[in-house]
Amino acid sequence: MLIEKAPRARLTVVEHSARTAAATVTAFLAARLFGLPEPYWAPITTLVITQSSLGAAFSVSWRRFVGTALGALVGALVASHFPRNVFLFGASVLILGLLCALVGVDRSAYRFAGVTLSIVLLIPRTNSPWQVAFGRFVEVSIGIAIALLFAIVWPESEEPPAGK
Repeated sequence: MLIEKAPRARLTVVEHSARTAAATVTAFLAARLFGLPEPYWAPITTLVITQSSLGAAFSVSWRRFVGTALGALVGALVASHFPRNVFLFGASVLILGLLCALVGVDRSAYRFAGVTLSIVLLIPRTNSPWQVAFGRFVEVSIGIAIALLFAIVWPESEEPPAGK
């Protein structure tokens, strides 16, 4: 019985891998097409968003989108008005958590917000913080859009229930 399932399971893995590869390459090329400074964030986001069902993809996409927007906003505001230091970063993470709770998003969105905040505040750049934050937000948004597009156009095959 296990031997009978093995070819189908391998086919599912191949299809999932091909779908994921196509989506990530598409996201990277789309971000490059727009001339974004760090196009690699688009396929990274696509990898995070890629799910086995369209409903799950929408759920994680929304959290990622809101979290990224909040992290970019807080990061740009803080970096624009204060010199960078580790204590300011820690205070910003705390404020970001409180803001996420205030707007009613879950810990998953807070996690994505914290990642974006960290990228905006901790990586030294020559561009303005607003440019960095906006670029990060657009790169992530492209990754989300491509992941959702692939979830609709090339949905994940459902694996047969165990024992059938």
